[in-house]
Amino acid sequence: LVNLEKMVSNKAKPYLSVVMMDDPVLLLAVKEDVLEKTSAAKVPNLAKVKPAAIHMDGMWMNYQQPYAGIAFAPAKVKPAPASWGEVWDAKYKSKIIVPSLQNTEGLSTFFVAAHLETGKPMKEAQYQPEAAFKKLRALKPNLLTIYTQMPQAFNLLEQGEAWMIAGALSSYASERKRQGAAVEMGSPKEGVMAMPSGIAKVKNGPQPELAWAFINEMLGADYQKILTAVAAAIPTNTAVAVPAGMPKDVFVPDWEYVAKERKGWVERWDKEMGV
Repeated sequence: LVNLEKMVSNKAKPYLSVVMMDDPVLLLAVKEDVLEKTSAAKVPNLAKVKPAAIHMDGMWMNYQQPYAGIAFAPAKVKPAPASWGEVWDAKYKSKIIVPSLQNTEGLSTFFVAAHLETGKPMKEAQYQPEAAFKKLRALKPNLLTIYTQMPQAFNLLEQGEAWMIAGALSSYASERKRQGAAVEMGSPKEGVMAMPSGIAKVKNGPQPELAWAFINEMLGADYQKILTAVAAAIPTNTAVAVPAGMPKDVFVPDWEYVAKERKGWVERWDKEMGV
């Protein structure tokens, strides 16, 4: 948001050519008219990007899709959790951590809760906040804590105090595992939520040709293979295969709806979800 404010204040003479931001911020950037639409004529690799990763007819794209799933301690949880519903199992009393709704990844457990309560697909359940809060209140006996800082949550998981983090980021879990931590990432059958990693060209930026070339490279197969391996992110280029063990597809929320409603959700969360 700070960078968006700088873009708007420098709209007459932009100093940036490309921005890489979360989708909710890029949505605001479109409304401020500081982005330029991308086309396959300018960025050939756009033609290979899956439709769900192209937003507002090319105003921005997702160059990767890290996701929010369930991180767990393999010594405590066997086998890997196959369903989000397992997080509510009474045997995990005081062993579960979830992100605050202040965190973007916190939306994953919010939408999953609505899905489990209503039985509707997440694309429909995301519009049912009452159901989400009802299901989340039922989770409170199982909560060890609610985090706003991810390293704190993973420290508790790695020390054995927590057994699962519902709504954990695949990219962070992958990095901890690479550093030797006993952490695994589950992909529940109900699906996982894509985390927003967007890229866009700044309107009238100083380096237009370089900007198009950079965006094209970010959407290309070579770079996306690296991201998939290093960041445990699902590729958005359809020519890149999703590695075994990773979810084949992800749920992408209605970010415009989220932007309108999230402040009220957070205020209610702070009142109802204290542990």
